[in-house]
Amino acid sequence: MASGSIATGSDAVAVRALQGAWVEDLHRLQKAAQNISSILDLDPLIDTIVNEVARSFGCVEANVYLHDEEHGELVLAGVHGCSLHGKGQRLKIGKEGMVGYVASTGQMRYAPDVRMDQYYIRCEDSTLSEVAIPLHSGDGGLVGVFTVSHPELNAFPAERLRLLQAFCNQVSAAVHNARRFQRERDERETMNREAEEARAIQQALLPKSSPYIPGFAVSGLSVPARAVGGDWYDFIPFEDGSWGLVLADVSGKGAAAALLMSATRGILRSLAETCSHPADVLNRLNRALANDFPAGRFVTMVYGILDPAARTVTFANAGHLQPLFIDDAGPRFLDTEQGMPLGLGFGEYSETRVLLSPGSRLLFYSDGITEAVNAEQNEYGPSRLVTHALSPDASALSIVDDVRAFSNSAGLNDDATVVLISVGR
Repeated sequence: MASGSIATGSDAVAVRALQGAWVEDLHRLQKAAQNISSILDLDPLIDTIVNEVARSFGCVEANVYLHDEEHGELVLAGVHGCSLHGKGQRLKIGKEGMVGYVASTGQMRYAPDVRMDQYYIRCEDSTLSEVAIPLHSGDGGLVGVFTVSHPELNAFPAERLRLLQAFCNQVSAAVHNARRFQRERDERETMNREAEEARAIQQALLPKSSPYIPGFAVSGLSVPARAVGGDWYDFIPFEDGSWGLVLADVSGKGAAAALLMSATRGILRSLAETCSHPADVLNRLNRALANDFPAGRFVTMVYGILDPAARTVTFANAGHLQPLFIDDAGPRFLDTEQGMPLGLGFGEYSETRVLLSPGSRLLFYSDGITEAVNAEQNEYGPSRLVTHALSPDASALSIVDDVRAFSNSAGLNDDATVVLISVGR
């Protein structure tokens, strides 16, 4: 009886010891899981995983291999304790080591004595037991393989293996989320970089400076609502001393509008060199765009020719906002008889001629100016434009700045472009 009682007592102590070890393992893995749950950067996440597990269980080595689907390989992405291999080591799925075996079968492999395992590839001399656990995404896809090695034989009893498998489910989810976050971040960075490059190219297409014309002050400015836009303006010099003045607005916003803007600009410049009348330029430009533009896309444009010697501007209007003219008779918006937007269909364009008397001003502008709204959703509108344009110090820059100040926190919802011709007294 006494000996039986002693044996029973020993068994109870052993059971309690095992339970205590299991609870300690559980606490360690819970803590490790908490540490990785908030990490979205892939490299720090994987480093945390291998270091936490290695410290928690006194492991010789801990590794995370990630699946390279394109090449059918596993790439060592996180390593702790390995003296032979560093990050970047590659293993063929199904062909190399316990890792390759686990990746191909999708099943955990445990080697209680690595010296007896046919798939184990010798690494650290002190390693006696090792387990490799597959990492799967929620849809069952292979994320990678997690391995831990220990200096003791059979260091991973069933309870510890179950805990590690549960922990690997959390590792799989964390790695999957981190990789998705990294892809999305890389895509955003690529899009931002491409947008900045497109912006630089588009800005390079705008005039570098205002034309020098004695007796006249000509200024222009275009501010896109996004990185790139569909508004643009241009100053085109001609051999006879006159200047082509352009302000246009491609329907839509962003990269698509910017591409159409660039194409339209190139065609317009080519036509302007061969046609002496604005209406002829718009007629030919419209025929080209009507054949090539995507359905539903169009361009509104004011194109004029400034003749400094005659002090006139002759312009044609393709569905654009009416230019604002200010002289001694006061401010007024100028209309033209014919002029549909470019690219919608075939039509005719008429011309309007303006005599620029001393002190007069002619303003071309886009709807991003007059339709800008403030926080109360009130539009800047034509009346505010007139009021500012009447100021003696008005310029293209001051008009855009006034619109920005009006919009304030609401910001510009559309590209804002201005060309202003002022005549000295």
